[in-house]
Amino acid sequence: MANTSELSVITKAKELCNYVLTVTDKSPKKFRYTLVSRLQNYSIVIIESLLTANEIRVTDRAGTVIKARQEQRRDYQQKAFTNIKLLAFIAQVSMEQQCILPKQYEQITKALYDCQNLLGAWVKSDNKRYVEEKSS
Repeated sequence: MANTSELSVITKAKELCNYVLTVTDKSPKKFRYTLVSRLQNYSIVIIESLLTANEIRVTDRAGTVIKARQEQRRDYQQKAFTNIKLLAFIAQVSMEQQCILPKQYEQITKALYDCQNLLGAWVKSDNKRYVEEKSS
């Protein structure tokens, strides 16, 4: 159950994680400690990066952007982007090795595409806000 004030990208990433955990529960045992663990771990790390980025307050009480925090938030957002790409790769290998079904791979890639787009929109929004605050 998603918090209504939660960022859309975080909600989507949580849905993706739940789906990956459900799908991999039914994967062949021979993949448990290789592909399954990677799929699960990357889906969790994406959420960790997004939540951490979201918790970083980039402005002080006066509303002034703190450059170091801004860069820290961008680093976590970039880490989430990287892990989205890694999860997409592992999902593809998992499908090719018949660890997950093609339909499951399709669902994962659709959710990853949504996460990537929502994360991109968040980064773009942050960049726009930082420019506006800088020029104020």
